[in-house]
Amino acid sequence: MTWRSLIFSSLVLLCGGIGRSATISGKVELAFSQDPNVRKHLDYSGVVVWLEPVSGPVLMPAASRHAEMLQKNKTFTPHVLAITVGTTVDFPNRDFIFHNAFSNYNGETFDIGLYPPRTTKSTVFTRAGVVRVFCNIHPTMSAVIVVLKSPYFSVSGKNGTIQISDVPPGSYRLHVFHERATEQTLDALSRTVEVSSDGLQLPAISVSESGYLQLPHKNKFGKDYPPVTDSGGYVGTKP
Repeated sequence: MTWRSLIFSSLVLLCGGIGRSATISGKVELAFSQDPNVRKHLDYSGVVVWLEPVSGPVLMPAASRHAEMLQKNKTFTPHVLAITVGTTVDFPNRDFIFHNAFSNYNGETFDIGLYPPRTTKSTVFTRAGVVRVFCNIHPTMSAVIVVLKSPYFSVSGKNGTIQISDVPPGSYRLHVFHERATEQTLDALSRTVEVSSDGLQLPAISVSESGYLQLPHKNKFGKDYPPVTDSGGYVGTKP
């Protein structure tokens, strides 16, 4: 090997070490839940875990971002969607009935209006926060969009596993969100973690649903929902 090759190889190794990113792995579980899927089937899906740097800027993706929340069988899929600020979310309607996704709760309010089967509408989420999504026609339809200022996040699957990839080494504040946990419970789960180039295996995260109350919601006009026919057709007043 020539001296020039040796210098080049050393620079490659040095740059690779500086730019090395890590993977954070862990597992969440839900405690004191009244949900049948949790109690009977140990379904721990839908917990959002993310990291925010303690100091320094967050390296957000430069390219425009898209995500999808499908409406099919009068269900939003996925039920919990985590995205970064500036992401466009498409709401394709794959039912043979009308839908009207909206949110007027905390987070970013939006209303994409009434639209027919086999069409799609979209909205851009520009504010960080928790957006609780409903359909103005079907009161049983609900979902959650968690809008983050950080690209380092994961949403747990059924077995509770989480994995956050491509995290630069450093100090981070870890945050947790679950739709059936109180704000006090979630605040208590927040902590500072140190990420090395070798990655990080998090200890098990137990999210208690104790104290959670399921409250009915109104339609986008703040009123009770009009009746829905057996076929799913909308019989109320069109917006």
